[in-house]
Amino acid sequence: SSSSSTQNSAVPELPGFYYDPEKNRYFRLLSGHNNYNPLTKESIQYKAMECRRLRLLEEEEQQKRKTARAGLNSSTLLQKRQLGLLSSRSYCRLVHELKVNCMQRRKIEIHSPDSSVTGTNNFKIIVADVACERIFTVNDVEHGGCKYGIINLSGLGKESLTVEMYDNLYFTNRKVLEKSEFSLTHSSKLCLMGIAETPGCASLLPASLFSSTNPGDRPGMLCSFKISTAWSCAWCLNPQADNSFSTGLTRRVLVTNVVTGHRQTFGTSSDVLAQQFATQTPVLYNGCRSGEIFSIDVRQRNRKGQSWKAIRLFHDSAVTSIRLLEAEHYLMAADMAGKIKLWDLRTAKCVKQYKGHHNEYALLPLHVNEEEGLLTAVGQDCYTRIWSLQDTCLLRTIPSPHPSSKDAIPSVVFSSRLGGRRGVPGLLMAVKQDLYHFSYN
Repeated sequence: SSSSSTQNSAVPELPGFYYDPEKNRYFRLLSGHNNYNPLTKESIQYKAMECRRLRLLEEEEQQKRKTARAGLNSSTLLQKRQLGLLSSRSYCRLVHELKVNCMQRRKIEIHSPDSSVTGTNNFKIIVADVACERIFTVNDVEHGGCKYGIINLSGLGKESLTVEMYDNLYFTNRKVLEKSEFSLTHSSKLCLMGIAETPGCASLLPASLFSSTNPGDRPGMLCSFKISTAWSCAWCLNPQADNSFSTGLTRRVLVTNVVTGHRQTFGTSSDVLAQQFATQTPVLYNGCRSGEIFSIDVRQRNRKGQSWKAIRLFHDSAVTSIRLLEAEHYLMAADMAGKIKLWDLRTAKCVKQYKGHHNEYALLPLHVNEEEGLLTAVGQDCYTRIWSLQDTCLLRTIPSPHPSSKDAIPSVVFSSRLGGRRGVPGLLMAVKQDLYHFSYN
């Protein structure tokens, strides 16, 4: 490998030309595509990425994967556990790590009461409810807009992977903002809708809207609030402000009480791209385009000349996603430079960094599973990466089953109990109109 790299580095670079080491010749680069010589930098990069994706898919099918740590296997773990060298928590975490590396992809068959619409629309976003018994879906429609639906995951435990999808129960002619935040609870769902050309709106949809009952009996929206220039939203689960939600706007934060309609505005110096409420206290965390992360106690009133930012953290690039860990002493944040950092909120210092994530401009979410000790994120390059929460080790990189493109970035859900308490562990991946299950082996 050293001789080949030396040989490639010895080849002089010519402006406007590309050297192909396989054919041992130069090719002219063009600014765009044409019918005679469609060789451009973009096509070269895409060809290299596609070759790498196909190679990784072939390796997965041939089961050539290795564990992320040398010498780590189930028998060694069990022996160390019996000798008392591993705590119960460490043993469970390492078992999940082993299982993640052995997950195998299987395509899920989707059944719907309306067979005419099954599989005809691309998945845009999937989000699991708190019990992982079902997932909330947003699908694009051909004539513009989006439709919402619910997929029941009870069929994942069977040999034939089938799920029931109740879609087209509510339709909006507005495009859902790409990779927007959704707060999915037992009783309701907060959805952010809107497109850049028209004012957006935040809509609270009742859970009964997504059921298998007669479509003629379905209720309407619980409430809808017209909000312009919205980038993100979050629902508060703290009892002191459990009727409130927040929307991140251009240079301000808007907190709305859905019962009284009262609104409270907090001005910011940058657009708010990511938000999450704490559950133990009514505190809202915000990630901005400027790279700043700050918190707001929504119990206080916003007064001019008064400082209301409690905690302030800083990234070097726009913050695209934030996730509070369970104890709410730590916060995970990702930015548009592809950096993922774990912050200690008590000291306001970065304590860990997770390397390998790829992002340049997209609003891509983070998925934290503390019980399994895993962090999952999908990059702009359409690769799904899984890290160990404890030591930041990159455990696995999963290529997309579809060719990489801006409109084919996978949306994923991971849980050790997909389908409920007796559900099966694994990863759900929605790409285009297909749904895949990466199950523990």
